[in-house]
Amino acid sequence: MSTDRPDRIAELFARTRAERRPAIIPFIPAGWPEIDATSEIVRAAIAGGADALELGLPFSDPLADGSTNQHAYDEALAQGVTPATVLNNVRELRGDGVTIPLIIMGYINPMLAYGIDAFIRNAVEVGVDALIIVDMPPNEAGTVEILAREAGLHLIFLVAPTSTDERLRLVADHARGFIYCVSLTGITGARQELSKDLEEFVGRVREYTELPLAVGFGISRREHVEHVGKIADAVVIGSAFVNVVANTPRIERAAAIRHYLEEISGRRNVPIVQTDRSD
Repeated sequence: MSTDRPDRIAELFARTRAERRPAIIPFIPAGWPEIDATSEIVRAAIAGGADALELGLPFSDPLADGSTNQHAYDEALAQGVTPATVLNNVRELRGDGVTIPLIIMGYINPMLAYGIDAFIRNAVEVGVDALIIVDMPPNEAGTVEILAREAGLHLIFLVAPTSTDERLRLVADHARGFIYCVSLTGITGARQELSKDLEEFVGRVREYTELPLAVGFGISRREHVEHVGKIADAVVIGSAFVNVVANTPRIERAAAIRHYLEEISGRRNVPIVQTDRSD
């Protein structure tokens, strides 16, 4: 990382490892459900125990995402959300004193349309800590990886249970910040149960890196967090968190977000509120 930028991700994992718990990282599409809602959602998430936030960059063809996130992306695009909107959201959050890591997660096409040089430069300027580009593996990152590294921006790659040892080694060689372990084969979406092979998969990834490992796809319950916390360094809560936002009126949203994250993080020992939109 660049010496004039804080490495918020490294600082985060140093803290959560010292506290002997996994980091809690919710995912939310930026500019959704309302184009001006991101700041209040992020602040409520922090109040509920979020250690970092993934902000989704809306895209019309998010092939790795299930129906929950696809629907949210469609609504955001219909409201005119663009890459510039997402970057402005981060600028606003930093300007308001938000200090947790902010990660943009999305697909390469919107970034290319914006101009990848400009996108990376502007992401650093507004205070983005990392990019997760779902459809860009390390062997295709090339210029993007070079630009990100020169700018002091972490480029985070995904691995899946189907990843070969060769692929795990490649990702470990290129990874910065943390590695995103997809908990299952398939698209995003809240699940009742995690894969029975998850521990073995995370163990395979551990053989190739000392970087923190985050597990995502399907995390929705406190017991999922407890299980993942024994084998990995972070949980990413995507569709389940999006469901909470989608199914709560705006006037009640901040309280619902805080309540859900307090439950799933273990701060509040009460049954998790069930949401009614399914993947």
